[in-house]
Amino acid sequence: MKIAFPTEKFDELESPVYNHFGSANFFVIVDTETNVCEKVLNQDLDHQHGKCQPLKALGGRSVDAVVVGGIGGSALGKLKHKDVPVYKAVEGTVRDNLAKLENGELKEFMPIDVCGGHGDACDHH
Repeated sequence: MKIAFPTEKFDELESPVYNHFGSANFFVIVDTETNVCEKVLNQDLDHQHGKCQPLKALGGRSVDAVVVGGIGGSALGKLKHKDVPVYKAVEGTVRDNLAKLENGELKEFMPIDVCGGHGDACDHH
């Protein structure tokens, strides 16, 4: 499986997972079979809020899941439309969250969990 983790800096499995999908500088994509990490620059960083293109952000990479602290409804809907589940990260590194995902300890994002906009419903910014 290939899992994408939005991050602000790239330090492979030790990268802290970022709090918001669309605002992340990078994505660490981990191949869970090999533990190889790929660094992907966010190709949609300058999007208008509510207009995130998650597949563009990921540079067209195919992933099997996303783990992030927060995500907007539009991005969540676009990922779910492509059958990519999105899981709510806990504070910590890619390694920490990968272990929790593999143990079934991360909750999948539902539409009620998404960001409503900066400053009001997004307490993770």
